[in-house]
Order: sequence, then structure tokens, then C-alpha cells
Amino acid sequence: MDGPDPRRDGGPERPWTADAVGLERDDSRPTIATFLSSLVPAALARRAVAVSIATDREVYARDEPVDISVDFKNRLPVPVSVPTPRRRRWGWTIDGDLEGSDERRYVPERPSTFRFRGGERKRVQVTWNGRLERTDGDRRESVVPDPGTYELRAFVATGADRHRPSDETTIRLE
Repeated sequence: MDGPDPRRDGGPERPWTADAVGLERDDSRPTIATFLSSLVPAALARRAVAVSIATDREVYARDEPVDISVDFKNRLPVPVSVPTPRRRRWGWTIDGDLEGSDERRYVPERPSTFRFRGGERKRVQVTWNGRLERTDGDRRESVVPDPGTYELRAFVATGADRHRPSDETTIRLE
């Protein structure tokens, strides 16, 4: 952001939000796009977002980092807003463990919205360190997974009772 930050410099209070990749934007000014997105029902918005997940290879050595690319694309030519029940807008799992950990995550219960402009694509790059985090009471352990095939899944964090846009791929650890 160029120039002073009105949040820190005593400027007027405005609602600032961060999108999936941490870019801040100001949602205080209504636009044609925000009006159009309000006309798209949430059920249609959830189905309009396509998710794809990919890795740079299919086979990795055990304990080797895995680079993961996740793409989210609004397939409609109009803006959409996908409501999420918590602050988490999206996530990824390995064999069902969120971000490779069985540790319970505490995410604020405040609802959020995953917003897309018409036809917008958002890409996120993450690196899994190649280890699974395991908890047992107060004990926490980082475990090198056994050789085998593992499923990576990326998803939009809609409620469990709602359509959840997602995609999966598999990798093999040797």
C-alpha cells in the first residue's frame, strides 16, 4: 500500500479485510461489483468456485518438502461471495489431517466471506514439510510418514452441511 495507513495514522475508521492470500482491501465503498455479487445466491456462488490442487512431482523421498499449488477460480463472469462459517476461508489436508496435523485447530466462530471478482483466479503456494504432526495429550511429535500413497486435498471452508468445492491429488513417498 502506498502512502499512510489510515488505520494507524488516526484517519477515518473503515472496514479493512484480508483476502485468501493476505492482500488487504477496503470494502467500505459499494461498487457495481459488490452489488452484483449480492444478487448471486450463496448456493450458486459455492458451485461457481472451482478448486484445483497440484504438486511439482508425484514421487517424493520421505521427509522431503512438498510444494503445493492451490487454484481457486470463479467460473462466472460476475462477482461471487462464498460465505464461510468461520474465519478460515480455505484449507488443505493430507490424508484427512488439516495441514498434516491431528492437532485440534481453534478458529474464531465469526463468519467470513471468500470473495471473487468475475472470472477471478486466486493462486496460493504452500509447502508441506513432509512430516505429520501428532498429539497425545500434552505431548506433540513430528513424525516422518511411512512409505506409501497419500491424498492431498484443497477445499473452500464452507460448512459441513453445504457443498464444499474441493480437489484432490495423490503423491507417493518412497
